[in-house]
Amino acid sequence: MRGRVWRAGDTPSSILNVPNIITIVRIFMAPALFWMLLVDNGDLGPLRWVAAVFFVVAIGTDGIDGHIARSRNLVTDFGKILDPIADKLLIGGTLVCLSIIGELPWWVTAIILVRELGITAYRMAVLRNRVIPASRGGKLKTVLQAVAIAFYLFPLWVVLGDWMLWVNGALMAAAVIATVVSGIDYLVKAIRHQEVV
Repeated sequence: MRGRVWRAGDTPSSILNVPNIITIVRIFMAPALFWMLLVDNGDLGPLRWVAAVFFVVAIGTDGIDGHIARSRNLVTDFGKILDPIADKLLIGGTLVCLSIIGELPWWVTAIILVRELGITAYRMAVLRNRVIPASRGGKLKTVLQAVAIAFYLFPLWVVLGDWMLWVNGALMAAAVIATVVSGIDYLVKAIRHQEVV
């Protein structure tokens, strides 16, 4: 618990530094988002719009905590583990909610969840030996997932027309492809690491 919380420097930083606290807040925002989506239940009322804004704010904190951690030298192993978990909870839970209310096919949610849970389990399994931070492909995957989900959450097709449904589908397809590709990349790197060790 001791160490730097906000101040930049080279001395050890606390695991409860500002970037990690922001990540923890993101984790606590997730249940409120899920509740709003399920209560609205696809009616596309005011609660749905609030939920969409809530998601954008919550997922936006991912870039903020990472920037603060890197710029102020507050990166910790705890943060490297917690940050992807927060993303997976927020994104995975939102996908499940969208599938429950019938707006997203379950197979899309299943593919993304299998990849996310599998990589998280692998990270935890090798935690004693090394911490595996998110790769560039993993970060791109997260961005694509976040953008695709945001477009699903904002019912823009009601305002702009049904062509927005095609945009939503294309964005989600890109997110699924990036999810699968980055998952394969992690597996290949894991196999290579085992061969080296």
